[in-house]
Amino acid sequence: MNNTEQEEQGRVRESSFDETNERVDHHIRQSIARYKGRSHGEISERIRELDQEWSIERTLEVNASTLALSGTLLGAFVNKRWFILPGIVTTFLLQHGIQGWCPPLPIMRALGIRSRREIDEERYALKALRGDFDDISPKSSPAKILDTVRGT
Repeated sequence: MNNTEQEEQGRVRESSFDETNERVDHHIRQSIARYKGRSHGEISERIRELDQEWSIERTLEVNASTLALSGTLLGAFVNKRWFILPGIVTTFLLQHGIQGWCPPLPIMRALGIRSRREIDEERYALKALRGDFDDISPKSSPAKILDTVRGT
């Protein structure tokens, strides 16, 4: 992950209340504890679930585009006043892109929606529990290390 991606991932946590971040961390720790000692198949199933989990960034993007498109269509075919909706929504999305925060963020975080980084932290912890990284050593080739991390 390059510095820009790390910065973007960290902004969600920086823009969230400490209590919310602690609740997310607690959820991750509970999941790791729950799967400690479980079978390879059970851990793999949870990893598949994590692969399907929507991050807060994806949720914001889909909700914003849905509201913006709806407002545009309603403005074009029902009443021009609806054009204010895409204006507000795209402003929020721009604000999130620049600052890492927007008004819907605290609500979505309170609903338990996590950043991609937080989802990946749980995924890699479970992969370590499953033993995915046992074959890696400082002597491993870069290709082997990358293949192991990618799960290929």
